[in-house]
Amino acid sequence: MVHISDGILATWLWGSGWVITAAILAYTLKKMKIDDIPKLSVITAAVFVASLIHFQVGPTSVHMVLSGFAGVTLGILAYPCIFIALVMQTFLFQHGGVTTIGINTVNMGVPALISFLIFKAGMKLNIGISKNEMFFGAIAGGIAVALAVLLLAVELLITGEELTEVTTFVVFAHIPVILVEAIFTGVIAGFLAIVKPEMLSIKK
Repeated sequence: MVHISDGILATWLWGSGWVITAAILAYTLKKMKIDDIPKLSVITAAVFVASLIHFQVGPTSVHMVLSGFAGVTLGILAYPCIFIALVMQTFLFQHGGVTTIGINTVNMGVPALISFLIFKAGMKLNIGISKNEMFFGAIAGGIAVALAVLLLAVELLITGEELTEVTTFVVFAHIPVILVEAIFTGVIAGFLAIVKPEMLSIKK
């Protein structure tokens, strides 16, 4: 999905991805505490494993992303979580290129941060819903994947018009993933709010 391979994007594009990723990593890791490491490790493992289960759909493949789940549970630490998972996927299973790790992290990590902000803002609203965590968790989970697909589509279209057909197919192929991730993240957020609320990013 967002695992762009080497040689597809222009140098300035994947290079910009590394600059953005380095800046965000520097900020988020500076905010990280020792107590965050176990939680970061568990969620990173979940993101890594989930993305290994692929389903071939035409010229592309789809899989769970869990970027929204990472945002809801880790907050700003979702970015290093996704970076680590992508590095492991690249070197262990050749999912994506080495030069594009930075832009691939942007594609998944920035939406994860946005999903965290959505979830956090939703929890502060009083809209009369008894299961706030489930409702806004679902919104965060779906939007995270939708934004990741949007970023990927924009990058491919910038690269060249010859990728227009592939880009269109990729976008439509991931609509079911958006729905599944919305449901998954909402259910998990609602469950954690009951049994282990400290796992949610807003409970820290």
